[in-house]
Amino acid sequence: MASASNEPFGDAARAKYVQLTSYRKDGTAVSSPLWAASDGDVLFMWTTADSWKVKRIQRDPHVAVQACDARGHKVIGSPVNGTAEILDSVGTERVRGLITDKYGILGWLTVKGSQLRRGKSGTVGLAIRPASGSD
Repeated sequence: MASASNEPFGDAARAKYVQLTSYRKDGTAVSSPLWAASDGDVLFMWTTADSWKVKRIQRDPHVAVQACDARGHKVIGSPVNGTAEILDSVGTERVRGLITDKYGILGWLTVKGSQLRRGKSGTVGLAIRPASGSD
């Protein structure tokens, strides 16, 4: 599933937009395009704290990620299954930094604008780790 560069997330590790797929109680997949930044074997994402995807991940941390376009309609590469963790405030602050580093001025403006609108607790970081063979 991963690319030849041995990155566990393949194309998603380098993509501008990454489709995060989480699952409803009935197993229905729900996908959303998000910004993401990889650091080692972990893919970090950032989203609003009260979003449905966060609620779904709290119930079931199994997710899939795949590189996509800005609207999530065109996917690139293979999906990679993983496990999501909702990060605490320290972890979320780290994700804000990674997003700002990867996306430059646009990332910085988005993070700062979000903090002004929602406050620091209005967003959370997500850490996605690739599924092991036993997951």
